Amino acid sequence: MFGYVRPPLEILPQEEADRFRRAYCGLCHILGERYGPAARMILNYDFTYLAILLSDPEEAAPCRRRCVSSPVRLRAYQPATAALELAADESVILAYWQLRDGVEDHGLWKGLGYRVSAAALRGGYRKAAAARPGFDGRVREQLAALSRLEGECCPSMDQAADTFAQLLAAAAAGVEDPVRRRVLEQMLYHLGRWVYLIDAADDLQKDAVSGNYNPVALRYGLRDGKWDEESRRAFARTLDHSIHMIATAFELWDFGVWRPLLESTVYTGLFAVGRAVLEGTFHKMPPREQRKKHKKAEETT
Repeated sequence: MFGYVRPPLEILPQEEADRFRRAYCGLCHILGERYGPAARMILNYDFTYLAILLSDPEEAAPCRRRCVSSPVRLRAYQPATAALELAADESVILAYWQLRDGVEDHGLWKGLGYRVSAAALRGGYRKAAAARPGFDGRVREQLAALSRLEGECCPSMDQAADTFAQLLAAAAAGVEDPVRRRVLEQMLYHLGRWVYLIDAADDLQKDAVSGNYNPVALRYGLRDGKWDEESRRAFARTLDHSIHMIATAFELWDFGVWRPLLESTVYTGLFAVGRAVLEGTFHKMPPREQRKKHKKAEETT
């Protein structure tokens, strides 16, 4: 995904921050073991959040080992589980098609990094697609729909966002319990919508320069990539609506030991990231200011 789905680790109790890091490291190990070293490069907070959403309500007893990022000190991590393997497979598929999308969106030289990364991940993608053909097919279908909208310069940001929302909701298809699957589909659908819109907002100025398709700019008539106050407020409301829908679905299921992490991301982290993107501070916010933003979001939501 894109790096926007971040738990507010700076304000979480140490126990919860450590739990998140164990899941993060566990997903890293599974990616490496199943798909080789290149797959480790796709690891990010977004994919870890997906892994946690798909995990069983009880955390498996952690293991400890050294790794490339911690060659001397033993580091705790979550061992392989069916949920983590599912998340790893789907993460590889999502990452590969995002890289291919990057190739399509950029010219020969600007797209070179995307080409190299996609080539490095191609073998892993083929293996993951063979393991999860239904999910791979859904991703292809929705990205083709998005490509058509881009070709038409469709001004409806809701139609464009729906394609990524549908794509991400398909990540829950492998969950056996029908009630849990429905809850996760709803959470992931609205999370996918939020991610697509926040990414488009984050790219406003870059897309204004390059001329790339940006449905948020088209919806609000932002020709220079800059917000006017009325449009900014209206867009913030639609972002908040998606978060409220995620929260509504979240409250329908018992996520066990993972609830504090998931809850803090939904009720604090997403609001803080949204504000930072709209204020233009997301990519340059130092840690201390990040903590202030998280605290402010927590106080006002």
